[in-house]
Amino acid sequence: EHHPYPLAVFRVRPVTRCTSSLSGHIEAVLCVAFSPDSTKLASGSGDSTVRLWDLNTELPKHTCKGHLNWVLAVAWSPDGSRLASAGMDKIVLVWCAQSGKNLGALRGHTQPVTCLCWQPLHVAEGDSFPLLATSSKDAAVRIWDTSVGVCLRSLTSHSQPVMQIRWSGERPDIGGVVYSAGRDCVIKVWNPKDGAMLNELKGHGHWVNTLALNTDYVIRSGPYSHEPAKFKDLAEKKEAAKKRYAEAIELCGGERLLSGSDDFTLFLWRPLVSKTPVCRMTGHQKIVNQVAFSPDGRWFASASFDKSVRLWDGRTGKYVHAFRGHVGDVYQLAWSADSRLLVSVSKDSTAKCWDISRRKLLEDLPGHADEVYAVDWSLDGARVATGSKDRLLKIWRH
Repeated sequence: EHHPYPLAVFRVRPVTRCTSSLSGHIEAVLCVAFSPDSTKLASGSGDSTVRLWDLNTELPKHTCKGHLNWVLAVAWSPDGSRLASAGMDKIVLVWCAQSGKNLGALRGHTQPVTCLCWQPLHVAEGDSFPLLATSSKDAAVRIWDTSVGVCLRSLTSHSQPVMQIRWSGERPDIGGVVYSAGRDCVIKVWNPKDGAMLNELKGHGHWVNTLALNTDYVIRSGPYSHEPAKFKDLAEKKEAAKKRYAEAIELCGGERLLSGSDDFTLFLWRPLVSKTPVCRMTGHQKIVNQVAFSPDGRWFASASFDKSVRLWDGRTGKYVHAFRGHVGDVYQLAWSADSRLLVSVSKDSTAKCWDISRRKLLEDLPGHADEVYAVDWSLDGARVATGSKDRLLKIWRH
């Protein structure tokens, strides 16, 4: 069962300094995401714009205007050609990554949109582009074809706002599986092809804030790895993504889903195997804001309003360590591509880079003038981006 974990053959160096402060947003930066090929960065803000930044020059490339309120989420399609954004105005917008042009508005949700998730590339049907799933405070999950701007189905059996969704790369026969969770404390498992609910996972005693899959990293990166690559078309990208997914699922020993809640606990599930959780994890003293598996699935980390970042065993859920150093709520986490480093951002206006094997703080990264809400680490390992209430994005490098 537990074969030893091979470590990544490449090494990501810790980020130590801020190389650029990207100004342009006129309100807080609420979300940041690197493109799967590590060439672009997207940010969403309280100023209702999405910005695309060119990482070669570390300069703004496009300002994407169209939202009427805070942008709470941005998500790159796994092939890197499209970006979806959503938030308070209930509309999902899709942008062309190259030109920054609006490719369409997806209307249907009647309350703010809370989460965006693209279908994994390797389970998308035939030659078609991956579909997009969205969750909303209207208690629905919607599945969209962004190529034509149509809602294919609305998944509606949650009784409260849906806060998180994940699209699994398992069950390619039905185009993957969708997991959703939120304020009714139930995690639902959906067949995206016919909209049927396959299962319900119950256990949390309060709102579910966050979900993570041990395959999130490979799904999000599609065909891309830490090394630069060129693909001639979508079909070639699909093949590469399929191969990378198969390797990742073997390495991590099967899919696991993690959920974190306002009840201060985490649950680890094998949702396609059993309705019973693998493990219930306690230890946080306050709300668990975000959970994230390491790219290799060996670990997961949890960020909490108790100011700690906790490390757990990715297969068993066994508690490993608490990283302490933040003096405010910890909002978000990002792993390095080699699974050896973790960066966290906090209300205390700092980012911190932690060494997983030595279980210690490697780099303290002050510089923002206010709370830091968002963080991401590029797949090639070269950059960390942070987004803050001070309206700046900062790029950190070795």
